[in-house]
Amino acid sequence: MAGTGGGTRPGICPTLLYADARAAIRQLTEALGFTELSVYETEDGKVMHAELVQGNGAVMIGSKGRGGLFDAAMQDAGPAGVYVVVDDVDAHHERAVAHGVEILMPPTDQDYGSRDYLAKDAEGNIWSFGTYAPEIGV
Repeated sequence: MAGTGGGTRPGICPTLLYADARAAIRQLTEALGFTELSVYETEDGKVMHAELVQGNGAVMIGSKGRGGLFDAAMQDAGPAGVYVVVDDVDAHHERAVAHGVEILMPPTDQDYGSRDYLAKDAEGNIWSFGTYAPEIGV
């Protein structure tokens, strides 16, 4: 999977299942700035697998109830939390607010040097958007 950062492949991709994966994809792209890379559907129109990117990271999305081992394993799992690095936290936050995203914490300067905000998507997953990026030696 190539990210928008010039053909890089993220080493970790959070994977989330939604009751309404189409609505989740719409919210993540329109309100939270992700770019749709691919969407694969089942014969009955459920989202089997979708890949959304932002910067050099990606998230995989699917529909709950689509069948398969991963769907069964996630059956009783709770919401997930995902941290996404963005360059302009305040502009990103304004976009989310304009699209009606539930904000749990407005843009805030943190003691560790990051500026970030906290949001909840339509199905309860928690999304943090901020300037902190771990230094990973390669």
